[in-house]
Formats: sequence, structure tokens, C-alpha cells
Amino acid sequence: MDTEELKKKLKEKAEAVQAVTVEVRTVEEALRYAVDLTAKQGGKTIAAPGLTKKDRSALAKLCDDKGITVLTGNLKQHADNLHTGFTTVDWGIAETATMVLNSTLEDTRIATTLVETHIAVLPLSRLRSTATELEPELTRMMETQPSYTAFISGASRTADIERVLTIGVHGPQELHILILEDKKS
Repeated sequence: MDTEELKKKLKEKAEAVQAVTVEVRTVEEALRYAVDLTAKQGGKTIAAPGLTKKDRSALAKLCDDKGITVLTGNLKQHADNLHTGFTTVDWGIAETATMVLNSTLEDTRIATTLVETHIAVLPLSRLRSTATELEPELTRMMETQPSYTAFISGASRTADIERVLTIGVHGPQELHILILEDKKS
């Protein structure tokens, strides 16, 4: 499957699980998207563990302009007031719109599960058609122990309550997948 077909499949499957997909050209554009969405939703925090020093600085500047606080560590202390989680995922699976993320670090797990909105940046070179195509990468990811790998498909959902679909009960109410145009490595 070529790149355009992969993106089309991802977008189609993401829509089916109420996830939003947006194409971005740069990390800076992804950061601006996160800040604008957080402000629009009335959020006051962005949990963004794992950012480079340069990206953390750029995000902080964008957030300062909107009165939003950037949290990059010790997220457990802020668990009761997290709004947006911003992460870069390791892999994407087009056939199910699933984001695959090494979540061994507690702050990463918190930023993807205890927020109202999760923004997942997916480098296009990391998008695969099927889960089977990821077998070698997943095997490498799980070689170091302990390892925690998350598979995220859409916003949190359950139909346990009188068989009525409810969104955001056990995690984020929204998942935004930002497809980052990049060069294959």
C-alpha cells in the first residue's frame, strides 16, 4: 500500500472510532494545534512528557500566550487537573487506526489515559498497513524488561452501562491523530 492509500485507510478507520485525523507538516504545527485545541476546549494544562528541550521550549512559549501550563514530568501530582496529553507515538496501524506507544514510563501512561483529550503525533514513516507488519518492531520494543506497550484506538469507550455507548469513562474523551509528514528514516 502506498503512502496516500495508508493515510486514507487510517483516516477512514479513525473516523469509525470517533478519532480526529489531521495532517501536519512540522512538529511546531503539531504543537500549535495542541495549544489551540486546548484553549478552544477551555483547558488549562498540556501534559507533554518526552519532548526534546527545543520542542518543550516552543510549546511553553505557545502556552504562555494562551494562559496554559505545560507539564512534562511528575504528572501523578497533577492527575486531578490534566486536560490535554501530547505524545509522539512509536507506530500507527492503518487497518484499525491504532496508535502503538511504548508506555513504560508512568508519565507517558498518565498523559495518554488521565487526560480529557489525547493528541497523538504519528510520523508518517511509522505508519503500517497491518499489525502483522509491526511484528519485528514490537519484538524489539519488548526485549527490555519491564516493558509496557499501549495500543490506542480511538477515545475511551464502554457499552457496559445498560448497553449504551459511553465515551470517555475510562480515559480520554477525544483522540486526535496528527499525521506528521516526515522523511523515512
